[in-house]
Amino acid sequence: MYVFVYGTLRRHESNYALLKEPLLIREQAWVEGVLYETNRGYPALREGDGRVYGELYKINSEILSKVDELEDFLEGREDNLYIRKVKKVATDTGEYEAFVYYSENEALFQEEIPSGDWKVHQYLKEKPERTLYFAYGSCMDDDRFKKAGVDRHFANCLGAGELKGYTMKYLFQVDDGGRGDILEDGGTMEGVVYEIPQQAVEYLFTREGVTPGWYRAAFIDITIDGTPHKDVLTFIVKAKYEETCPPDHYAREILRGSLPHVSLAYHEKLQKQLTEIGMTKEQVQNLLKPS
Repeated sequence: MYVFVYGTLRRHESNYALLKEPLLIREQAWVEGVLYETNRGYPALREGDGRVYGELYKINSEILSKVDELEDFLEGREDNLYIRKVKKVATDTGEYEAFVYYSENEALFQEEIPSGDWKVHQYLKEKPERTLYFAYGSCMDDDRFKKAGVDRHFANCLGAGELKGYTMKYLFQVDDGGRGDILEDGGTMEGVVYEIPQQAVEYLFTREGVTPGWYRAAFIDITIDGTPHKDVLTFIVKAKYEETCPPDHYAREILRGSLPHVSLAYHEKLQKQLTEIGMTKEQVQNLLKPS
């Protein structure tokens, strides 16, 4: 059996200890519904047309009983705080049927969470002075920051970070071709990690089109030189399409920006990927030449 969690049971949150032993199936999962701030230290999920993000775990009946107790749910009782239902949970690699805890208690619905993500909501409330940010697309390229006049905010580059469980693909469609995205498909990829101030976070939310719904903010765990770092900010495409070859200028930014930081093997993988989705080897070699 599976359970979808969206609040304090998520990784690194206050009740995560209940789910440390069960198998994490997907870090990036979502269900239909609307997420609310309860002002009680945890969120509430209401049925609706929105999208709410969380994590999917494989559990046994013992763990389910513990989660029921946490959510104040007793089968057959009328005044449950939360109601356990079986719902379809979407992931990057398909759908699962899983237990999901909803509420019908109006007192819990204090403020709608627009992002549909409890971790993002908490982060935006806290606004920490410094944040680790994982870039995997054109944001690996310092020239883009210089042109935007924000390069001073990205001066503290920590080098390459490794992200396990994901693959970078060009899944965001623009008129002239694809743009970068990460897909949770069991792969391994690299990116460039920056320690950034809040001004840079605000810039990234605008640049990545979070408000229009192009990309969404998310938190992932990475390693830098073998050292783990948890809840690192990145951005993920919301509406994914078939992978499309990017335009030359965008591919050049990725190859140029990643070159000083990522491993040679990963840089070669990025080059090969471009030829596999439509570029010629000559085009790719031309992209590697100094502009």
